[in-house]
Amino acid sequence: MILLAPMEGLLDHMLRDVLTRVGGIDRCVSEFIRITDMLLPRRVFTRIVPELLEGGRTPAGVPVRAQLLGSDPTCMAENAARLAELNPAGIDLNFGCPAKCVNRHRGGAVLLDEPELIAEIVGAVRRALPADMPLSAKMRLGFMDSSRTLECALAMTQSGADELVIHARTKADGYKPPAYWDRIAHVREALDPSVAVVANGEVWTVEDARRCLQESGCDALMLGRGMVANPGLALAVRGMAGEGRAGLDWPALQPLMLQFWRQVQANVQTRHQAGRLKQWLHYLRRHYPEAGEAYQRVRTINAPAALEEAYFGPLLAPAESAALAA
Repeated sequence: MILLAPMEGLLDHMLRDVLTRVGGIDRCVSEFIRITDMLLPRRVFTRIVPELLEGGRTPAGVPVRAQLLGSDPTCMAENAARLAELNPAGIDLNFGCPAKCVNRHRGGAVLLDEPELIAEIVGAVRRALPADMPLSAKMRLGFMDSSRTLECALAMTQSGADELVIHARTKADGYKPPAYWDRIAHVREALDPSVAVVANGEVWTVEDARRCLQESGCDALMLGRGMVANPGLALAVRGMAGEGRAGLDWPALQPLMLQFWRQVQANVQTRHQAGRLKQWLHYLRRHYPEAGEAYQRVRTINAPAALEEAYFGPLLAPAESAALAA
């Protein structure tokens, strides 16, 4: 199984749509919905996870699990119950976000220093959900160190999480290589065999995926930045087992990038639109030389119409392209 990771500020519903159209992804997890001290209206859930309005799936038919982040067990449970009414493909709990602003307000990875509270949160949410609603959790190896990794994993799974995604670094490690995939194996071996464990972190290539699976002992991966940099990565990973295609070349990616751009135009404020495309191109440079050339061509362009002409002009119908240039 291959999951698509949540990435706050990058991998939102627009990019989920495009990446799942490429193929190879079995399930997505949304970017987090922040829970503080109130019961959120349904429109907040559907704004962050608009797939909830479409049966909990992307347009390509890939299920999306909605993620909650917070530290108040009662408030988390009440919001999880409301979210469940919208029929997501499951609910995920975030115990891995390393962002300082999130941790400062007692959310994400900072809770890995409080396994007792983690158990309360997961247990409260589990009791608030229908029995058949899947509940998963995402964690790092720890906050400043990995001394309580297993304690936290057991707190989550023994309190009701039926799946655990482990990012193989601590909060202190951030996103610096390497990821310690072998440490996932120690956790997996100690958990009840009925709990699915998914390995995550620093998988950029097929060889990374192969090593991650071998060292972690898992049979499932969550791809994040590697998938953004190489949208064909999930297909390529499946190819290592004799399934699917080898990947996605640059010309085949361009129509999908145009679809992404159209969604950005429809959903993002004008002043931020160019930044969203350049943000993705920045990641794509890691895998595609053509992306580096394109990024240099458009990096100083901030007007959406000018950027569209500079980047997408050759892909557009002649009449549309001429109208943009006028």
